[in-house]
Amino acid sequence: MRVLHTSDWHLGRAFHRVNLLGAQAEFIGHLVATVREREVDAVVVSGDVYDRAVPPLAAIELFDTALHRLADLGVPTVMISGNHDSARRLGVGAGLIGRAGIHLRTEPSAAGTPVVLRDAHGDVAFYGLPYLEPALVKDEFGVDKAGHEAVLGAAMDRVRADLATRARGTRSVVLAHAFVTGGQASDSERDITVGGVAAVPAGVFDGVDYVALGHLHGCQTITERVRYSGSPLAYSFSEADHRKSMWLIDLDADGSVTAERVDCPVPRPLARISGALDDLLADPELTRHEHAWVEATLTDPVRPADPMARLTERFPHTLSLVFAPERAPDDPQVSYARRLAGRSDQQIAQDFVAHVRGAGPDEHEATVLREAFDAVRADDAVREVAR
Repeated sequence: MRVLHTSDWHLGRAFHRVNLLGAQAEFIGHLVATVREREVDAVVVSGDVYDRAVPPLAAIELFDTALHRLADLGVPTVMISGNHDSARRLGVGAGLIGRAGIHLRTEPSAAGTPVVLRDAHGDVAFYGLPYLEPALVKDEFGVDKAGHEAVLGAAMDRVRADLATRARGTRSVVLAHAFVTGGQASDSERDITVGGVAAVPAGVFDGVDYVALGHLHGCQTITERVRYSGSPLAYSFSEADHRKSMWLIDLDADGSVTAERVDCPVPRPLARISGALDDLLADPELTRHEHAWVEATLTDPVRPADPMARLTERFPHTLSLVFAPERAPDDPQVSYARRLAGRSDQQIAQDFVAHVRGAGPDEHEATVLREAFDAVRADDAVREVAR
């Protein structure tokens, strides 16, 4: 069975205020053409179909167009909700849509109930594990500790239990939206850390033939059977070096996996350039970036006059301007944002405690802070579901 694995469409998202809906529509067209030309048997979309719980109307219309085009091909599609999606909204009409061969899996309780497709070698069971917010699903899965590994492990126990009841030789594909250990993050994914832990080990998914992951925006291989497709478009300048693609997976009769990357259309390349403004404007090596979307980091010791206007004369698609004069890290003039770069909310809070009283939090206090951050995250998730 030939499976096309994609994820993280983030329909409705902009790139530094540039509307990407046209580029997203081009990707949908490319997806449909790939399904047709490469004789794909099933499409899997591993979450974050939309960029937010209540997407704009134009994004919903594009999703509707995508559903119709996929259904017209007669190729089954399995989709799960991600942490950016409203599972309840995405799942509206799932039963009716399923009759057209588009199978939406947004309910955690259905983790062990697969979509079963058949090829010349027998059945392939597709299990959809939507994004599992630990605080919201721990009771459903009967786990004591609200953590990603616990709830995903319990969901996978249901998958393996169902698989054990099926005919010998039944192959299996799991769709999941999670941060798996070994994956490389970018700046455009929403943090899903719970209890100080974001990642789950790949071993959670043992016992199935292929795991189609979503959440991280870079295409990557965790193991031969566990892969991220990544997002089809770049959503931050941290993805400037990404090769945006989908996985074309051939699942053989014995469950062995062969994988091929299928490149996605690039609306405009990304470039990150850094240096003094006059140097950036004169450097012949930067000619190749004149038609790219540009993030420019200026290292001038004093902020130049009209830097954006001068930059856009040479790089008309400059979208981001960062001022980072070359100074020692302990220089008091180093910006607050630069000092906090790469630090989690938990680390920032602990640094604040240390600054105020001269000593950082003890183990009990660190736990209190972590639980407070987790409670806020869980409350935000509840509010998003209720909207």
